[in-house]
Amino acid sequence: MLIDTHTHLNSHKYGEHVDDVINRARAADVGVMIVVGYDKETNKKAIELAERHPFLYATVGYHPTEAKHITDPDFRLLERQLAHERVVGVGECGLDFYWDKDHIDQQVAVLNKQIELSKRFDKPLVIHMRDASEATYNVLAEHAPVKGIMHSYSGSAEMVPLFTELGLHISLAGPVTFHNGHKPKAVAKVVPLDRLLIETDSPYLSPHPFRGKTNEPARVKLVAEEIARLRDMSYSDIAKITTDNAKALFRI
Repeated sequence: MLIDTHTHLNSHKYGEHVDDVINRARAADVGVMIVVGYDKETNKKAIELAERHPFLYATVGYHPTEAKHITDPDFRLLERQLAHERVVGVGECGLDFYWDKDHIDQQVAVLNKQIELSKRFDKPLVIHMRDASEATYNVLAEHAPVKGIMHSYSGSAEMVPLFTELGLHISLAGPVTFHNGHKPKAVAKVVPLDRLLIETDSPYLSPHPFRGKTNEPARVKLVAEEIARLRDMSYSDIAKITTDNAKALFRI
């Protein structure tokens, strides 16, 4: 069995076809999927999907590109959602200096608040990091130890020990399969096995040979297969290791 630790089945891109996507994943031995929210609308949809299917779980949070819009009532709503029995994590949250360089202070403030909520509710963080490796590490380090995932990790192999020493897991997605994916391939070789997770980030980042197409959780197997190849391990071993890691982290 595989666990896709980060999918956006709550995306409008799936629409009325979401059940077909779920069924294809189940047929591909994806036994559990974590549906990740990133704003008020997708948080609500993630919970609704998790309520409908026993093999789906939700995370709720505010993406860094949403930070400039987040108010105190939004955090009160998030606290109520985090108390839901089907919600297993906080996020997608983090820092993104690629899409938004103009609201860095707001991004940091909203991330800090979500780290505090993660500790209060004892639920792992789902961290988004883009063009902000050093800044993300510095914020997280102020709260160490922290529990969570560096989702679709885009940092360097050299920084992997820094994040794992804070208490975090490293999750790899479709880019590890790309022919030019030198950085994630290097990362895949050095992540401690007890901190390794896999994901699709679907509908984004579809792995080779489906690069550029709408992604879906069934393709998480391609990520696991490539990591197994890079580490000279069996696919079944990577599947078991990443599944056990996800179950332990999310308590599912």
